[in-house]
Amino acid sequence: MGDVMNLGRLLSDTARRLPARPGLIWRDKTWSWAEIDARVNALVAGLRSLGIGKGDRILVQSRNNNAMFESCWAAFKLGAAWVPTNYRLTPPEIAWLGQSSGAVAYVYDRGFGEHVDAVRASSPRLKHVVAVDQPRAGEHGYEALVAKHKDAPGFEADVDYDDPIWFFFTSGTTGKPKAAVLTHGQMAFVVTNHLADLMPGLTENDASIVVAPLSHGAGVHMLDCVARGAPSVLMSTDKLDVEEAWQLIAKHKVTNLFTVPTIVKMLVEHPAVDRVDHSALRFVIYAGAPMYREDQKLALGKLGPVLIQYFGLGEVTGNITVYPAALHRLDDTAPDARIGTCGYPRTGMEISIKDPAGKRLGPAEKGEICVRGPAVFAGYWNNPDANAKALKDGWFHTGDLGHLDAEGFLYITGRASDMYISGGANVYPRECEEVLLTHPAVSEVAVLGVPDPKWGESGVAVVVPANGGAPKEADLIGFLDGKLAKYKWPRRVFFWPSLPKSGYGKIPKHLIRQQLYASGELKEGQAP
Repeated sequence: MGDVMNLGRLLSDTARRLPARPGLIWRDKTWSWAEIDARVNALVAGLRSLGIGKGDRILVQSRNNNAMFESCWAAFKLGAAWVPTNYRLTPPEIAWLGQSSGAVAYVYDRGFGEHVDAVRASSPRLKHVVAVDQPRAGEHGYEALVAKHKDAPGFEADVDYDDPIWFFFTSGTTGKPKAAVLTHGQMAFVVTNHLADLMPGLTENDASIVVAPLSHGAGVHMLDCVARGAPSVLMSTDKLDVEEAWQLIAKHKVTNLFTVPTIVKMLVEHPAVDRVDHSALRFVIYAGAPMYREDQKLALGKLGPVLIQYFGLGEVTGNITVYPAALHRLDDTAPDARIGTCGYPRTGMEISIKDPAGKRLGPAEKGEICVRGPAVFAGYWNNPDANAKALKDGWFHTGDLGHLDAEGFLYITGRASDMYISGGANVYPRECEEVLLTHPAVSEVAVLGVPDPKWGESGVAVVVPANGGAPKEADLIGFLDGKLAKYKWPRRVFFWPSLPKSGYGKIPKHLIRQQLYASGELKEGQAP
C-alpha cells in the first residue's frame, strides 16, 4: 500500500513539542516526554546493536511498568512487531506464544525465568533475552542496554501501511490463542478514530490512569494519550488496589481511563468513590463486554455523565461502535433511553448483521455481527484456516450475535459460543443475567448452558451474593417469573464467593463450566 508514518513518531513528535511535560508516572517517579523518548531511542539503538530490526518479533512479558511502556515504542520505531503477553500465563502457554510468533527477542520482567526457559526450549528462532530485573547468564540487562546507548540519536524505520506493528493475542477461549496482526497504517487510523470518537479534545492537560494490562486494550488507549501528550499514571503493583486507584485519580486530577465493566463495578462499589475528589474525570471508557444495566446505573449515579462504551475486539482494535456519554441515561423510562445498546458505528466503520448464508439482515433481525473498514486487522499470523473463517466476503466476522435498530444502534445478544439450545429453542444467557442482576441479593452472575439428557442443553446460574447475603435458589428462580419466558430459566443456581476473571477482567464461562464439573456440583451425563 506504500509508505506511511512509522507510528513511533507519535512519541517523537510529542517529545519535541512537550519535552518537559510529564509523560509517565509510576510510584514515586515521573518521566518527562523528553526522558521517555531518549530512553526509547537508547533501547532502539541497543536492540539494533544486537541485530534486531524491521520485521522481527519482540516478545514482551511484563507487568505494567516503565519498561512495558517503553518496549512498545522501541518495537514500533524499529519497524519490529511488539508481541506483548498476558503476563499471568503459565510457562507452557508462553512457550506457545514465543514459538508461534517466531520471536527473536524476549524482554521479561522479574519472576518469569521459568517462562524464558520454556520459550528457549521450544523456539529455535529466539536469539536474545533482555531482563528488566537481574539478567542471568547469557542474558542482557534492560537498564544496561539503555545506559550503554544513552545518547543515541532517534531512529524510525521506513514502513509500509501493511507492515506489522503489534501481535495482539486473542484470549484463546477455544483452542490456542491466535495472534491478530495489527499494522502501522491500520493503527494510525485506530488512534485517530479513538481520539475523535472516544476522547474528543484530549490534550496534555489531561491525565490517564492505567488499571488494566498494557498488553491489550489499555495499551491501545495509551497510544491515544501519547499522541496528545496526556500522561499515563500506573498503579504501584499489578494488583488492582481500588483505594489506591481513587487516591491516584484525585492526586493527579485524572481525566480518563480505559477499563472493563467488572472493574468499573469494583471502582464505584468501593467506599472511596464517595470520599475522594474525582471531579476531573470526563472520559470513563469501558469495553470488552457490555455492562449490565444495574451496574451501569450505579456508575452513572456515582460518577455522573462520563461513561463511554465501545465495542471492539482486538481484531478491529476497539473500533466497531461507540455509545458516548451524552447518550447514557440513568432513567430507564427516558424517551431516548436505549437500554442494552452498545452504540452506533464508529467513524469510517460499517456494521452488517448477517445470517449463516452471508445474507445481510434488516433492522431488528438477529444474526452475526460483521464489520469492515480501515480498523480491521491484517489477519491472524500464520493461520490461514482462521483467516478463511473470520475474513470472508470482505467482512470481519466477529462471532458475536446481535441486531441493529432502525437508527443503526447495535444490540449484542451474546457470543455465538455462549448461546445454548434447550428443547430446540435458542437461549441467550445475557437475558437471564440482566434480570437476575436486578435482584438485591445478587452481586454477580454467570448463566451458561450445560448438557442435559432430556433437553439437549439447559441453563445453570452461578451467583455471587451481594453484601454477604444468602439468597435461596428457589427465590432467585421464582424471581424470574413474569420477567422471562420459562424455557430461558436456569434449572439450577450455584452460589460462589467469587467468579473467575481473566487477566483483563472478563468472566470466562469455559472456566466456570470446568469448575462446576471439577467440584462435583455438576456430573457428566446427568441433568443439572
